[in-house]
Amino acid sequence: MKLAVVGGGSTYTPELVDGFARLRDALPVEELVLVDPAAERLKLVGGLARRIFARQGHGGRIVTTSDLDAGIDGADAVLLQLRVGGQAAREQDETWPLECGCVGQETTGAGGLAKALRTVPVVLDIAERVRRTNPGAWIIDFTNPVGIVTRALLEAGHKAVGLCNVAIGFQRKFAGLLDVAPVDVHLDHVGLNHLTWETGVRLGGPEGENVLPKLLAEHGEAIAADLRLPRHVLDRLGVVPSYYLRYFYAHDEVVREQRTKPSRAAEVAEMERQLLKMYGDPELAEKPALLGKRGGAYYSEAAVDLAASLLGGGVGSPYQVVNTYNKGTLPFLPDDAVIEVQAAVGSSGATPLPVPSVDPLYAGLMANVTAYEDLALRAALHGGRERVFRALLAHPLVGQYAYADALTDQLLAHNREHLAWA
Repeated sequence: MKLAVVGGGSTYTPELVDGFARLRDALPVEELVLVDPAAERLKLVGGLARRIFARQGHGGRIVTTSDLDAGIDGADAVLLQLRVGGQAAREQDETWPLECGCVGQETTGAGGLAKALRTVPVVLDIAERVRRTNPGAWIIDFTNPVGIVTRALLEAGHKAVGLCNVAIGFQRKFAGLLDVAPVDVHLDHVGLNHLTWETGVRLGGPEGENVLPKLLAEHGEAIAADLRLPRHVLDRLGVVPSYYLRYFYAHDEVVREQRTKPSRAAEVAEMERQLLKMYGDPELAEKPALLGKRGGAYYSEAAVDLAASLLGGGVGSPYQVVNTYNKGTLPFLPDDAVIEVQAAVGSSGATPLPVPSVDPLYAGLMANVTAYEDLALRAALHGGRERVFRALLAHPLVGQYAYADALTDQLLAHNREHLAWA
């Protein structure tokens, strides 16, 4: 089995490689190709990746290359984890929206739109090259904004599934609080990428006992602290929202915080400098503890599980949280919306499990953001200032014409080098 990772020079990659090494019985990788145009980063990450495989006794071969076509040739699956514009673009995404009093974030709001506009054309080009080389390959997208990028891939007819680590993070957290194995925790996870709610926590599978009320009663303070939301908000909702919901539920508070402290992008950039220095140590043969603060926790387990199911016809877990077409699962959204829910995953792809009726409190926000994502994708595919403006005006974190106009100008000014049409 051959896997290719586009964006293989990312500091995330050792997390992924560690998972491939530990879980090789589920996903027997014979060749892992790390593809990245940044030669020096790729050299450091590739060296550590080989040492991780060697330390854990994995017999697979790790290849590094800046040649995309060579890297993806013959791959059974291609994992996308790229960042167009690097951390410098992320720093901009997180700062210029604040000038209008809007949240600065790399995957939602105005910053998230900028990232989508930069990313979608690049990802579609990669996917077309994959299709020409080996049309049977699966594309697993971890590139943000995952919902918009995955929808772009699916609309273009690619064999694609989107992946995020939010759900597996909750699964691991709840398993620890309940003192059970993670495999015994099934989440009633519903929403869009980075706009999700855990409406149930079941033991043993989709039909198991719902212990979410017990979790909230006994561990509500700890869960709320992790989300940086007041405990009473969780009690009133009766569900556990993704930490991304704080941008919506406490928007003004978040903006005040962002205006008075360094951006997350600046923190990550410093972490990356430290990590790359560590990766260059020839004695290091395991992922360093600092990587756990970089983000993407449990990404490797989720990626291995998904790839194993797609490529092994059921070797992975029977149900996994993925991003895929709605197809009537949530009747208040279009069939071609990309949702993030539990799905049965196998060699033919992902089929969402039935979802109980969704409270209008969440359904309304999902519908609003789905409309924005549709407009954002049209802007990414076809360009044009007016399309950018319409997408921003539709986003609930913007929503005022004066802000949308000003943010459109800012977005274009900061991203012209990445937008062929601007």
